[in-house]
Formats: sequence, C-alpha cells, structure tokens
Amino acid sequence: MPSIGLGVYLNEECAEACRVALQNGYRMIDGARYYENEVQVGVGVGKSGVKREDVFITSKVFHEDFTYDGTTAALKDSIANLGSCKSYLPNTYYNLYLTHSAIGGKDARLAAYRALLDGKANGMIKSVGVSNYSAKHIEEIREAGLEMPVVNQIELHPFCQQKPIVDYCRKNNIIVQAYSPLVRGAFDNQVIQELSTKYSKDPAQILVKWSLQRGFVPLPKSSQPERIISNGQVFGWEIEPTDMAKL
Repeated sequence: MPSIGLGVYLNEECAEACRVALQNGYRMIDGARYYENEVQVGVGVGKSGVKREDVFITSKVFHEDFTYDGTTAALKDSIANLGSCKSYLPNTYYNLYLTHSAIGGKDARLAAYRALLDGKANGMIKSVGVSNYSAKHIEEIREAGLEMPVVNQIELHPFCQQKPIVDYCRKNNIIVQAYSPLVRGAFDNQVIQELSTKYSKDPAQILVKWSLQRGFVPLPKSSQPERIISNGQVFGWEIEPTDMAKL
C-alpha cells in the first residue's frame, strides 16, 4: 500500500484530479460509492498513463447496502463503474474495499463484511477493510471467526487523534488510514502556522507530514492541481520530535 493517497470526496473534477495526482507521484486513490464518482476514478487512472497494476484503488460500500446481497450487488456495480470506460481502464478490480461506517447494527455489519470477503475470494477485490470502526466493531469480526480487516480508515489530524482506536489497530496489525488529514482547511492554528514558517512548508504539508510520522496513511483531498501536487511533496524532510509533540 502506498504511504499517501488522494481522497476524492466532493470532487467535481475527480477524473482530472486523479490524472494530476498519478502523474505527480501519487499511487493511491481513495473513493467510495457514496461519492458517486467511481466512473471518474477509472477515467482519471486510465488517462494518467500509469499502469493499473501500479495504482492502488479503494472504494467503500455505504451502510444502506449492508446486507449480504446488497453489498454483493454494490460491489459488482462498483466494478462495473470502474471499468465502464474499457479504453481507459481494461483491468477492473479494487485493491481495497471497505465498509464505509459502523452504522446498521452487528448483523448488518457482519453480513456486509462477509460479502466483501467473498468478493475477495472471487477476485473482485484484493483486500478488505473497514472505516469509522471502533475496537468493539472490529472485535465483532474476530468473534465471528472472520479474517481481520487490513485497514481501518478514520478521521485523524492533530485536533482529532482518536488514540484508543489507533492503539488498538496498532496492537492488531491493522493499518490506519487518515481521512480529513488537513483539518478540513482550518490552518489558522498558531502552532501549525509557526511550524509552517519554521520548516518553510505550507500548513497542509505540515499536517500531512504529521500523519506520516505518526505512522498513518494520509488521504488529503483537493481538486486544485497545484494543491494536489504540493500536498504530496512531503518526503525528504522531517518534523522534529519536539515539534511533533506540540502538534
């Protein structure tokens, strides 16, 4: 799994954003059925010129489809969406597919999760994970005797650190992906501004780097090419431990 990805929620220029990201070093696109742009992800990946096998694509099933049959149908539709433009993206599968939330109750969550595991067995997806799950919800999976999720995608940034579930995931070898790593654009915090000046980096780069140094996989989103590119320019430098502590 790449160390950083492009989030495409509420992105009206999704195909172009994916193309720009992939042509500027990104290798992961994080989407979802709820975003209604799976087709555009496929178009953008195809137009980027990057080989499909070199791109890590994620989608998610929404809680309204949390039955076995509903999730199976949703997954098949996601596959059709991603591969709808065969000239752009002939090899259709998802590297990662998540349950989008813990809404719906235990039986619904497990039914959806079982459907995704069967989708993996059938070659439609490579790995299965969850999003917005607490330790309680993941323990349901363990207690059911099912394969544990490889990922838990949760909101993470300096103002939303969610330490209990992060610690749980680390102890159970579950990768933590961070959505909304840019604090939803609230860059006016004094510490963030001070570190931006100190390191000659913009606030978004400071926040993405914080995620990386915490061991998370950040998924910053933007539709602006210049922001997409700069958000990915977070390698070759480090935030000092004392400054990480401030954040």
